[in-house]
Amino acid sequence: MQDSDKIFAGSIPAFYDSYLGPLFFEAFAGDIGRRLSGLGQGAVLETAAGTGIVTAAILRTVPPAVRVVATDLNQAMIDYAAPKVSASNLTWRQADALSLPFGDQSFDAAVCQFGVMFFPDKRKAHEEVRRVLKPGGRFLFSVWDRIEANEFGKAVHEGVAASYPVDPPGFLARGPYGYHDKATITDSVRAAGFERVEIETLTLRSRADSCRDPAIGLCQGSPLRAEIEARKSRTLDEVTNAVAEVIAARFGRGPVEGRMQAHVVTAIR
Repeated sequence: MQDSDKIFAGSIPAFYDSYLGPLFFEAFAGDIGRRLSGLGQGAVLETAAGTGIVTAAILRTVPPAVRVVATDLNQAMIDYAAPKVSASNLTWRQADALSLPFGDQSFDAAVCQFGVMFFPDKRKAHEEVRRVLKPGGRFLFSVWDRIEANEFGKAVHEGVAASYPVDPPGFLARGPYGYHDKATITDSVRAAGFERVEIETLTLRSRADSCRDPAIGLCQGSPLRAEIEARKSRTLDEVTNAVAEVIAARFGRGPVEGRMQAHVVTAIR
């Protein structure tokens, strides 16, 4: 994992929220929220909260008696999310998932949607979650399955690679879709001290208004953007347009629909 893979700054949060949110994250956010439906009191920690898509789903599910603390490494994400997602029982805070600024046994549940893949030391991140969970507390997190099981991610990855026959950007395969092996995931969670670990593979359909939405979302609303901009042979808009044409050839110009597949992990402290 490269340091640049963790940076969501500049105009990325807005593109991320507008294009990636509805396309990739909202349906899975609802699933995470529903898994917290039995929680009637206490506190929930969210790491890698991004622009607050899962945060909003949690707030729709849990009662006001449940305190929610949403965190992200990138202050730019929090600055974008906080005015958009607010509630009397919600606190936003900048935090590194590898060194959480909370006391031991502070939370009844912890949630992380599509963030664990970017943690440079996943075992350490899992250990930190376990430390701040109360005995019996739940850790829920989701990660994408392999890129071949995610049709839009695969199309964008291949479209970008076609634009750079030599030294193509590898962010998507390395980052979002790089932590998909269930045995590896189970081993890292158990190594952090969790004994009860379950993994469910969830397949949903993703829809967008046009072939350009996935192209703009991933090329301009993720750290893939930095890899494209670092290569001077083609502009960001040129690559985005080329990727949109790849998507159009496979799915049509819009509305478009494709398969998404992710693993949802539940670990009990």
